[in-house]
Amino acid sequence: MNKINVAILGFGTVGQGVVKILQKNTNQWVKKCGAEIRVKKVLVKDLQKEREVKLPTGVITTEWQEIVQDPEIEVIIELMGGIEPARTYILEALRKGKYLVTANKDLLAEYGEEIFDTCQEANRELYFEASVGGGIPIINPLKQSLIGNNMEKVMGIVNGTTNYILSKMSQEGKTFAAALQEAQQLGYAESDPTADVEGLDAARKIAILASIAFHTRVKFQDVYVEGITKISPEDLEYAQQLGYAIKLLGIGIAQDDQVEVRVHPALIPLDHPLASVHDSFNAIFAQGDAVGETMFYGQGAGQLPTASSVVGDLLTVINDIKTNSIRSTCTCYEPKKIKPMGEVSTNYFLRLQVLDRPGVLANIAGVFGNYGVSLASVVQKGCFQDVAELVMITHKVREKDIQDSLEIIRELPITKEIVNLIRVEGME
Repeated sequence: MNKINVAILGFGTVGQGVVKILQKNTNQWVKKCGAEIRVKKVLVKDLQKEREVKLPTGVITTEWQEIVQDPEIEVIIELMGGIEPARTYILEALRKGKYLVTANKDLLAEYGEEIFDTCQEANRELYFEASVGGGIPIINPLKQSLIGNNMEKVMGIVNGTTNYILSKMSQEGKTFAAALQEAQQLGYAESDPTADVEGLDAARKIAILASIAFHTRVKFQDVYVEGITKISPEDLEYAQQLGYAIKLLGIGIAQDDQVEVRVHPALIPLDHPLASVHDSFNAIFAQGDAVGETMFYGQGAGQLPTASSVVGDLLTVINDIKTNSIRSTCTCYEPKKIKPMGEVSTNYFLRLQVLDRPGVLANIAGVFGNYGVSLASVVQKGCFQDVAELVMITHKVREKDIQDSLEIIRELPITKEIVNLIRVEGME
C-alpha cells in the first residue's frame, strides 16, 4: 500500500480542521485514493502553544528546512495566510519538486502570475479550491466542469462577515456598529475588521474567480473596491420597500476583449437567488454562454468547511502522484484589458436631501439630463424642517456620468446632502 507523506504549514483553525478530517476518516482514504495519508510535519511559530488537535511527538516543528529538504514529503499544504513567508516557502517547495495545496487568497490575488510561472517551470500543479468560498466548490468547476463555456459573468457574496452584518441590519434594524460588534463576538469578524468591511477580502477573491472564469490575469490591484461602512438601516429599509436587498457583491463581467472587476454594496431584486443568502453564508452566481445561469451556495468560511476543500485538493494531488499526471496549471492565456471603473455602466440608487421648494426636482433632473442620466423612479421619503429626502433609481448609465453630475448637484444651493449612492444589479 502506498503511503503519502504530507506537511502542513500553519496549524491554526483550518490546519487543525484538516487534521481532524484526516484523523476521523482514516479508513476511507485508502479506498478513496489508494494511499495511506501521513501528516509527517507541521510547521508552527510556537511549539509551546496549546492546540485543540494533538499530534505525535516530533511532528510539530518550527524549522522550515526540515520540511522542504525532506525527500519523503511529497505534498505541502500551505495554510499560513498572508504574503510572507508563505510566498517564499511555496516557491522554494515548487522548485524542490513538491506538490502544493493552498488556501491563500492574498498570495494568489497579488502574486499569482509568479506562482503559476514557477509551477510551469517545476512541472507541478497548485491546487487552491479553499482560497475562495470556503467549503463551496467553485474553483474546480470553473476550471473543469464549465470549461466548455465562454463565461460571461461571475458574481457573488464571497465574504461571510459582511453578509452577516448586512443581514442583521436588514432583519433586525441594527446599526452597522452594533452588527459589527455582534459579528466580532461570534468570531465572524476580526478585532480589526478592515479587510472584511472595506471589501478587501472580497476583492482578492473576485480577482481569483475572474482570472479563472475569463482566462486572463486579474490582480487584486485591478479591482475597484468599496466597502459597507456607509450603508445605513435607512438604505436597507428603502431598498426593501422598492423590492431590493443590499449585499456586498464581487462582480466580474467579460465583454469582448475587456473585463470589469469590482466589489461594492449593491441593490439586487428580492427575487434574485443572491437576495435570499443570509447570515454568514456565501453564494457565487456564474453565467456561461452554454450552461446559462448557475449558483453555488454554502458555508463560505469556518474550520471544517474550509478544511473540506483543502482535503479535497489533497486527494486530487494524491491521484496525480499515483498516475504521474500533471494538469495545466495556469488558465490565464488571454490578455484582456481591465475596463476603467468610470466606463462601467449600471443602474444606481441615490438618496439625497434637498430644500423642500417648488422646482427643486426639475433643477436636479436638468443636471442629470445634461450628463445623460435618466431617472427610472423618484420617491419623496418625508420632509423635516423644510428639508425633503429624495430616493431615486436611475436607468443604466456610465459611472463617470453620474459621478460628474453629482459633483454639480452637490454644489447647488438647494442641495443639503448627498446621503448615499449605491449601484443596482439585476434590474434588467
